[in-house]
Amino acid sequence: MKAYLGTACALALVGSPAFAADDAVKIGVLGDMSGVYADGFSGRGAVAAVQMAVDDFGGSVLGHKIEILTADHQNKPDVGSAIARKWADEDHVTMITDMTNSAVALAIQKAASDKKVINITTGGATADLTGKACTKYGIHYGYDTNALSVGTATAMVKSGGKSWYFITADYTFGHTLEQTTGDTVKALGGTVLGSSAAPLATTDFSSYLLAAQSSGAQVVGLANAGTDTINSIKQAHEFGLTDQGTKLAGMLVLISDVASLGTETAKGLQFTVGWYWNSDDQNRAWAARFAKASNNAAPTFPHAADYSLTIAYLNAVKAVGSTDPDKVREQLGRAPIDDFFARGGRIRADGLLEHDMYLVKVKSAPAGSWDVATVEQTIPGNVAYPPLERSGCPLVSK
Repeated sequence: MKAYLGTACALALVGSPAFAADDAVKIGVLGDMSGVYADGFSGRGAVAAVQMAVDDFGGSVLGHKIEILTADHQNKPDVGSAIARKWADEDHVTMITDMTNSAVALAIQKAASDKKVINITTGGATADLTGKACTKYGIHYGYDTNALSVGTATAMVKSGGKSWYFITADYTFGHTLEQTTGDTVKALGGTVLGSSAAPLATTDFSSYLLAAQSSGAQVVGLANAGTDTINSIKQAHEFGLTDQGTKLAGMLVLISDVASLGTETAKGLQFTVGWYWNSDDQNRAWAARFAKASNNAAPTFPHAADYSLTIAYLNAVKAVGSTDPDKVREQLGRAPIDDFFARGGRIRADGLLEHDMYLVKVKSAPAGSWDVATVEQTIPGNVAYPPLERSGCPLVSK
């Protein structure tokens, strides 16, 4: 496995060849390998999932070895974009995935698509990836801000949480998630009383929590993720917000976050996921294999998506007999995604993988266990995501 860390120089735009110059099919895992999203979204778990898929595929496609490159975008759009361009120009990467952090994902999607490289986001959440910023070669695989808000906000409002205050990660992802969740709350008859924008990787949420408390909101919506979510939930408990009856709505929570918090602190928290490992035998079997391949990394839904999309991409390459991006993208849109991760899923013309989502609720669990939640509700894909004609993607014919 070959790794590139740091900033790569930007080079002239060129199209990617049918096969790499050194006769290998190269997949790039470009994510947050050391920052706030390195645990459940990206990092070693994402790389392990892609490697596991390549191994299961047999290590080669159409007689060509499959090679994996990895890099840390450091949560900086310019770094991610530069690495994507270098990978296309010098290393002849034919598919890039992970792309955790919405602002970085948008930059990578633009750079990779300019180079005619298939790029499949699993970590970034913004619906703009398949909306106003959609591209011919960009695919959003696993979830988006629309799907997150539909499940969690609907459940919270229907259980009585009608007034909301948001603590929002101050970049594209957080603002988009606040907007879509707020729209859902209002559509259900609720109100949004205010919000606070917190910089990425904030360690002290006290001022934001005090503002939320002062608002009198019944629900504090956490439009953040990773260690930001962990820290904000921990500090909300320390401030006594939950003891006073305020409900916390984690808009993007992973089971690795719950394990870090402890189920006693997170007990009762509801959140929406794209997949849960302990929901049936097929998922449990994959999770057991992933544990061995990843040194027991959390079997989160972004990591399951990394595996699924890698198999889907390689199957498309095999089906068309080439890594030609136009042919592969057409094939990805033609073939259903029907595996342990996405039962009956489909990649739409705007690049969105439409599939079922799941509302889960934290339960008591022993320390060290990944079985921290129960599936409360299945949200059909056509409910979780808006219809294609409302995607806002300029590539979609009206």
